[in-house]
Parts: sequence; C-alpha cells; structure tokens
Amino acid sequence: MAHLLGAENVSVSFATRTVLDGVTLGLDAGDRVGMVGRNGDGKSTLMRLLALRQEPDSGRVTHRGGVDVGYLDQRDVLDPEWTVKYALVGDAPDHVWASDARIRDIMKGLVGEIDVDALVGNLSGGQRRRVALARLLAGDHDVIMLDEPTNHLDIEGVAWLAQHIKNRWRANEGALLVVTHDRWFLDEVCTLTWEVHDGIVDHFEGGYAAYVLARAERDRMANVVEGKRQQLMKKELAWLRRGAPARTAKPKFRIEAANAIISDVPEPRDEVSLKKMATARLGKDVFDAEDVSVSFNGKQILDNVTLRLAPGERIGIVGVNGAGKSTMLRLFSGELEPDTGRVRRGKTVVPAILTQEVRELDSMADMRVIEVIQRERQVFEIGGKEVSAGQLVEQLGFTREKQWTPVRDLSGGERRRLQLLRLLVGEPNVLMLDEPTNDLDTDTLAAVEDVLDSRPGTLEVGSPDRDLLERITDHPVALLGDGKIRGLPGGVDQYLELREEMLGANKKPASDSMLGSGSGNDDAAAAQSAAPAYSEAQRRQARKDLTRLERQLSKAEAAETTLLARLAELSAAQDFEGITKANAELRELQAARDDLEGQVLEAMEIVGE
Repeated sequence: MAHLLGAENVSVSFATRTVLDGVTLGLDAGDRVGMVGRNGDGKSTLMRLLALRQEPDSGRVTHRGGVDVGYLDQRDVLDPEWTVKYALVGDAPDHVWASDARIRDIMKGLVGEIDVDALVGNLSGGQRRRVALARLLAGDHDVIMLDEPTNHLDIEGVAWLAQHIKNRWRANEGALLVVTHDRWFLDEVCTLTWEVHDGIVDHFEGGYAAYVLARAERDRMANVVEGKRQQLMKKELAWLRRGAPARTAKPKFRIEAANAIISDVPEPRDEVSLKKMATARLGKDVFDAEDVSVSFNGKQILDNVTLRLAPGERIGIVGVNGAGKSTMLRLFSGELEPDTGRVRRGKTVVPAILTQEVRELDSMADMRVIEVIQRERQVFEIGGKEVSAGQLVEQLGFTREKQWTPVRDLSGGERRRLQLLRLLVGEPNVLMLDEPTNDLDTDTLAAVEDVLDSRPGTLEVGSPDRDLLERITDHPVALLGDGKIRGLPGGVDQYLELREEMLGANKKPASDSMLGSGSGNDDAAAAQSAAPAYSEAQRRQARKDLTRLERQLSKAEAAETTLLARLAELSAAQDFEGITKANAELRELQAARDDLEGQVLEAMEIVGE
C-alpha cells in the first residue's frame, strides 16, 4: 500500500506537561484508523500535527507529494454569509452536482430538511456541524480526518455516516483518521486503532472490540496491568460474553478468547436484585404518562402518547433530532407540563436530570471539583462497597491534582462528568440522562457505565450512542418524528428499519428539493426506477454464474470456518503475532466473501428468484 503521510519522532509539550513524546507513525492508503484515549491525552493534538495545522516542538511530519487532506475539527469554520448550497457545492451548476451520486447521497444523509437557501449564520450549531461535515465529504480528498464527527448526529445520521465511509473506502485507496467517543462507530468503520496515552501511541489491529481484547491480552502477557485499568477491561469484555446486540456478529474466536479471560467475572448487572431494591425505594408507582400531547411553535412533538415507567425500569429513548427525546425527559422530571393528557408521578420519586447544557454548574464556578462533590455527600455506595467522594471522583477520571481545579477551568467533557457525579451522590431514585456521552472519552464512558450498572432505581436515557443504550438500558423505545412512541424489541436495528420505511414512503430525494419537481424530473425518475428487462440469454448466463458463485461462496465459508478455528487456537496459546497475521487473512477472506455475496444477489435478480 502507498504511504500517504507520517510523523517521525514528534514531541509536543504544553507548559510542564508532555502530551506527545517521540511519536513515530504513518497513514497508508486504505487505512481506516480510530484514535482512542482519555480527554487531554493528545488525540486532537496528534490529528492537527498530521494535518499540518500545528507544528511539533521536535520531530517532523511529512506528506507524500500531492496528498490532499480534508480536516474536520470541532470549531465552526464555515463563512456565516454562505448559503448552505454554496457551502456544499460552491458555484457548480445544478446539473453538474446533481449527476454525482455521491453528492446526492451526502445531501440526503446529512442535509435532510435543512433549507439549502438558508444562510449558514442562521443555522443552529448542530445544523452547521452537519453542513461542515457534508462539505468535507463532498470534496475529493486523499486523506480524511474527523474530530468527533458524530457530535450533533442522531442514531440515523451516525448509521448513515458509517455506511457512507465503508462504501467510500471500497471505491478508492484513500485513508481515514477519526477521533470519536462512539464505540459502535469505531467498530463499524475502523480497521486499525491507535491508543494515545502517557505521551505515546500504541497500535492495534481492528476496531474498538478487537482493540479491547488485544489490549487486555498484551497487558496480561507483559504482566503490567494496573488494577483500575484491568477492572475496566474485564467490564468491557464481559459485554462481549453477555452478547449485547452490537456484539452478536463478532467473530467467534474473539468471544471464546474473551470468555477465557473473564471466566470469573460476574454478569454486568444483576437485574432481579436491582429491581427488588428499586421497588423497596420507590414503591409501585414511578411515572405514568397517559394520552400526553405536547407542541412547540405549532409543531406537534408528542401526540397522545402513553408510557409507564416501573420501579427499576431502564429505558432508552432513540429518535431523530427534534422528535421529542428531551421533551420526554422534561415531562417526567416535572420541568414541563403537557398540553393535554396527564403525567402522574409517584410520591416517593426523587428525580435528577442531566441536561445537555450543564448550566447547573455556572453558580459554582469558583468552587473546586472535590468541593462540589463533598458539599453534596461524603460517602457513596457502589456495588455494596462504600467509597469516599474523592475515590468516586477519581474513578470517573479526575486525578488527585485535577480534583482541586476550579469549575470555571474545566472542559466541556469534564463539566459533564462532574455534573453527573453531583447527581449520583445526591442518590436520586430516578435518574434521567439527556445526551450523557457528549465530550466523554471511551475509558470514562466505561467508568460511567460501571457506576450506573450497580445503582438501583429507574433510569431513562436519551442518546444517539447505541453502545451506551445497549449496555445500561433494557427496554429501548423510539420517537420516529410522527409524535408517536413505539417499543423496540429488536433494538436500534429495528429503529433504523422503521425510519427507512418511513422515509421510503414519505420523503422525496434530496435532489428534488434543490432542483424542483417538474414533470421532466418526474419522468426521468420513473424511467430510472423501472425494472430492467433481461433477455433469455442473459437469464441462462445468470443461472450458470449463480451455480459457480454458490460453489465459490461455499468454499469461502468453509475456509473462514477453518481460519476462525485456527484463530481460537492462537488466542488460547497467547500468540499475539499469529493472531495479528491471521486476523488480516480473515479480513481479506471476509471481503472476498462479501463480494461473492453481492455477485450472487445480482445474478439472482437477473434470474428472477
């Protein structure tokens, strides 16, 4: 593979702290790399260095001649005087960009209902972020770097972005570098993982789940596992064994290797015991919403919705932005009253809500982190064990030094962590979390999940982070944008299927909204959607191809089964190098199998089966 860019012995320091210390690495064509690590450990700094947006204190960054890098950071970079359309396609005539399938897909997936004639300066922060991401993806870049691209995207948008990236990298030899806290997204799109910590960068094959297993195995082999990180690792691996929906498609050898490591680890959550404790604290009544309707500025957000929360219920709310996730939380917390219907709250309910803005800490700007927590409570119980406020603060990522930082000097992610801690130490029996994963790194997310897993009480979470929902909630529900609420026994995948059905039935293509819907366009669309007619000769050839392809597919599946068995043996023998090589073979084999399956489907379409 062609080398595109790299860093050679680079170091960066801020004041007395070294963020990167003699780091050497590179990006090759075809790489899809996810960067993980704690907030402040240097992920964004490394990305800026590689994009030539920042100079290292020492060492050098080199780009191959002619390499074009597209970079999305967390700042607003669009001219507020631009229209949305100009930001996306510039002065290109409509017929030019509309003939590009990739541009049309980006318009549909990210721009959606945004008025393309609106000025960028009049958009909300989330809308501007979507337009900036769409502008970057519409470009023709050799390397794409994305810093927290899933922020301000709903579950549907995150799923679209993952599929777009996978399709894009099947078609060219560019490279991707992404920093995100969304573990499902890392698993879905990345083939390599870089962990940035303690001034260095460790390299791992595969996405997030493979990285977790490889890191645990490497640490165990080196016998240098520090106690706290080992416990977090076992907790993460326990979810592999539990078989959460997001993990059921993982290769069998990874599950078997995880089982060997965590054979003595209890289940992540004892649901029966927690529900008994929650009933004792809450009684039988928590919240009941009956025939509730809510509207804002003439738009119906909730339309005759009925929902009941029982003691110990753990409910996850998914939906498109603006569908009513935050509205539901505010209804149950008592901050909002419905237009019609009624919300009944149990007499023993002690609610607490984590808002997206975290403005509750503004009045405590001069206090230090540990003082905020100690003012609420000195001792906290986790998993039957008492821990001090200082120990709990440290567990959620505040080092001993950081505990004495004034609130006004905290970053957005640190403020969110602190407010969550403040709510927890108040011991509410009903906890409501609105977008709790914003600005949190993956290790902190695991620690938050650890705390939430062991606490009794009712939990209501509105979040686009499907990994978080699958781990800490038991009953997902969907707000599809039509004012109704639906149960999701099939999880997030069922939600995405429902949304696809709705869009297929109701929504016009993105290009129609920008080009108009005259009869000429309608005729062209009808012609394009007409079923192709195949000759009998083409059908005979397709039948022959189908027989050949099915034989090849059978052989590929047998080879994959054999390779998975070998990987399980290598894992049991702790042969890390062997696992890495065999894992690379497995990816190639699975790619070939996917290609064969695509050819089989094409042949079946021609045959008419």
